[in-house]
Formats: sequence, structure tokens, C-alpha cells
Amino acid sequence: MTDIREVGAERAEDVLALIHASFADRPVLDPPATAMDETLGTVSAALAAHGGLIAVHDDEPVGTLLFADEGPLLGLRRVGVVESARGDGIAGLLAYRAALVAEARGKVGLRLEARSELPATVRFWQQNGYVEAARDGTRLDMLRLLPAAVDLPAPEDTKDVGRRLGGQLAAGDLLILTGDLGAGKTTFTQGLGEGLGVRGPVTSPTFVIARVHPSLGDGPELVHVDAYRLGDSAELDDLDLDTDLDEAVTVVEWGSGLAEALASDRLELRLERAADDVRTLTVTPVGRRWIPVLAAGDLAAALR
Repeated sequence: MTDIREVGAERAEDVLALIHASFADRPVLDPPATAMDETLGTVSAALAAHGGLIAVHDDEPVGTLLFADEGPLLGLRRVGVVESARGDGIAGLLAYRAALVAEARGKVGLRLEARSELPATVRFWQQNGYVEAARDGTRLDMLRLLPAAVDLPAPEDTKDVGRRLGGQLAAGDLLILTGDLGAGKTTFTQGLGEGLGVRGPVTSPTFVIARVHPSLGDGPELVHVDAYRLGDSAELDDLDLDTDLDEAVTVVEWGSGLAEALASDRLELRLERAADDVRTLTVTPVGRRWIPVLAAGDLAAALR
């Protein structure tokens, strides 16, 4: 049984011991990592200021991390698991609990630094929803923004939330929209088109693959893509959508697993339809573009 506990300076000795134990056997990096330079004083100060987590398995401390306050983001530092407990899912439990702490503290996401020389570590964070937001030499800035969800009892609610979200979008924004048949993807995109002020009607582009809807004013055009019939990302590339991305808002239906490479900053949206016909829209922002939008509460307001 593993217990993940939020701790403060009272557990500084245990946290320091875990940091040293979990980082001692890691490869030497250039520039070198500084985890082994941590002292009781530095760890106590970090815990007193922002807290941290300890993972306890069978009454033995086996993993830890430190929190840092980075404005709208919760920073993660010194994430480590002792060698004897690796492969038991401890790091995943720490990552999951950290996201809950970020949400409880009113943060819009989490950030950490990873090293490109440690590809397994980078893959772990990617599998836990983190993306590379920036790179400085071998140092990778990894970012995970928290998702938001809203229930949509009627089709007009689906259109309304699309209309409100359209008011938050700008040229260059990419939306990847997934959901079962009949979940309301086209209805949502119709509302989005109204919010953007583009020429309609917005209908499913299934048989033409992509439609372009020019702006009726001075805003961006809407590029509406249906990737259902596309076999892979190479076929999506053949549509030459990258020539429009900087000047348009692009919505790719059925785009999960295909369209992510079109832009590092994007909104991933999933529409799910329950038996009582209530839809749930889950919006997961990806990339730094959305931090100020989330911090200002604009995305949350659009989903209300």
C-alpha cells in the first residue's frame, strides 16, 4: 500500500534523505544536476515556503518532490523515487497527487524542468500529460495545464459554449475536437463559427475533408477539418493546413493522434454523450499560449 502525503518543513530530514538517495545513482550530466547540493537548510526552507510530497510504501518513505510557486503555475522540483521502489508506479502517484494539489491551490497548471539526456524521464512526464514548452540547451521546460469540464444538457448549450469560446480565440489557434458520432462536434463548431464571426453555414466537412469560412469582419477565418477518413498524420500534412495556421483558427474533428504536430499550443476538446443525452465537454489546454487566458479566468468564463 502506498500513501502520498503532503508535508512541510517538519519532514525536511526525510525529504532530504530521499532526494539524495534517488538522485545519487543518476548519470552525470553536463551541466551537472544540483540535487546532491541540497542541504537540510535548503530543503527546510523550500518545504516551509511551498510544501512538498512524500510517498510512503509499507511504512517506508520511497519518493518525494518539492513544490515551488510560479505564479499561475505550481512548480515541481527534486522529483525522485529510490531505486528499490522504481517500477512500482510511485512516480505516477506523485504526479497525480501534485495535479490535485495544483487544482486545490487554484493553479492553472504545473511546470518542471527535465533533461534531454534522460529520455526515459522525459517520456514519463509526456505520458502524464506534460509537453515541452521551451528548450534551453539540454534543459526542457515541461508544462501541463489542467483540464476543465462542463455539462451541456441541450444542443443549444453545446452551440452556446462554442460561441463563447470563439470569443477567446485568435489567429493561429488550433482546436483538436474528438467525440463519438452524434456527440455534438459539428454543433459546437457552428457556435464557434458564430463566436468568430465567420461566413456560414458551418456544416460537417466529411466529404470535402476541409472547409474554409472567411471572416465577416477583421477577425481570423475558420478552417474546419474532418480527419475521420484520414489514415495518418501524413495525409493531414498533405492538406497543406500549415499555410493557414498562422492566419486562421483551425478546428480538426477526429484529430486526436493525428493533428497534435500541427501546433505545440492547442486546445484538446472531447465531447461525450451520456444515456440521458447530456453532453460533457472537457477542454485540455496545451502550451504557454493558454496560461494568461487561464489565469484571467477567461476560459472558465467561456465554459460557464
